[in-house]
Amino acid sequence: MSGPEFSPRPHGIRRGAALTLVFATVLATAAATGGLPGEGQETSRRLSVRAAAATVDRDAVARAAAEAMADGKSGTEAAEEFVSRSGDRWSAVYDSEEFEEFENALDGEYTGVGLRTRRTGGRTEVAEVQKGGPADRAGIRPGDRLRFVDGQEVARRPVTDVVALLRGADGTDVVLGLERDGRRWTETLTRARLTTESVTVRHLGEDTVMIKVSSFTKGSGARVREAVRRAPEGAGVLLDLRGNAGGLVSEAVTAASAFLDGGLVATYDVRGEQQALYADGGGDTRRPLVALVDAGTMSAAELVTGALKDRGRAITVGSRTFGKGSVQMPSRLPDGSVAELTVGHYRTPSGDSVDGEGITPDLPAGEGAEQRAQSVLSGLRGAS
Repeated sequence: MSGPEFSPRPHGIRRGAALTLVFATVLATAAATGGLPGEGQETSRRLSVRAAAATVDRDAVARAAAEAMADGKSGTEAAEEFVSRSGDRWSAVYDSEEFEEFENALDGEYTGVGLRTRRTGGRTEVAEVQKGGPADRAGIRPGDRLRFVDGQEVARRPVTDVVALLRGADGTDVVLGLERDGRRWTETLTRARLTTESVTVRHLGEDTVMIKVSSFTKGSGARVREAVRRAPEGAGVLLDLRGNAGGLVSEAVTAASAFLDGGLVATYDVRGEQQALYADGGGDTRRPLVALVDAGTMSAAELVTGALKDRGRAITVGSRTFGKGSVQMPSRLPDGSVAELTVGHYRTPSGDSVDGEGITPDLPAGEGAEQRAQSVLSGLRGAS
């Protein structure tokens, strides 16, 4: 389980309601290694279906924080107010504790109740339940309808807002309203520190391997490559990126490299300067490959999707992806908080922008996407 309970904090979500550090994605050729990324270590976060309309000058944000501190006020709050007035909805400011949570997230840890949600048919449902987590111990199952979180109805809320409501400090309680087969009930769950398993492998018969990547945390790219290496000779691969909220782009590039022999993965700009990300050589370029995507496929996962689709390496099946391709760069403020501000956008190998657009799969599919993907993979195996 990963990704489910990490989301940006849109303006208007109160800080105390949810600790909403996301998996920041490092748009550089190497991942951040525990410290705050500096110049050249940009981050791209799962954000909005609309491109950010404005960018925020980081020096101006730092001055606002410093001036507030000189007046005996909160530098973090001043920076947040400055960013909220900028017009860039998805630039954000986090205090030092939140940023520590962010670093834990990159290592595959998060605080929550252990479930992932999805929007389907105008309702919010439980998509996955992490084994051994608070939701699992309470008997919550995939397919259960989630009606409210702490008294706030969630049917019409974006998944990112639901995620924010589910998050909180370790040991705090959250009340969920649920429904199953017409029966309604409430569960009070205690949030806990959980460890994610970002890559899982299932063998669907002798000739199909499903590799599900639920987030690109540290080490996930190498695990994808190992899963491909261990796949039986001649077996096809279903790469499941549904619900993948993103992560470290360096890990996403490594994952893409499992299926590519070098070449372009994506381009991006930082304050007008063009950069490029390239796959490593030696990937498996012959094995049949189908990528499963949906509206929860975001950020770094869209980068992988775009690379495999544009370069003709995979057939993509599912629904249009989230559409998050803006680049954020974090910097420390005088009081130790972190401002993460939009500085640019990335593009797929064909030059298409992802931000606000998403990626339309080759073959649209809804609830039967997995079955359709297996049929497509079977056809690819027969043609190889």
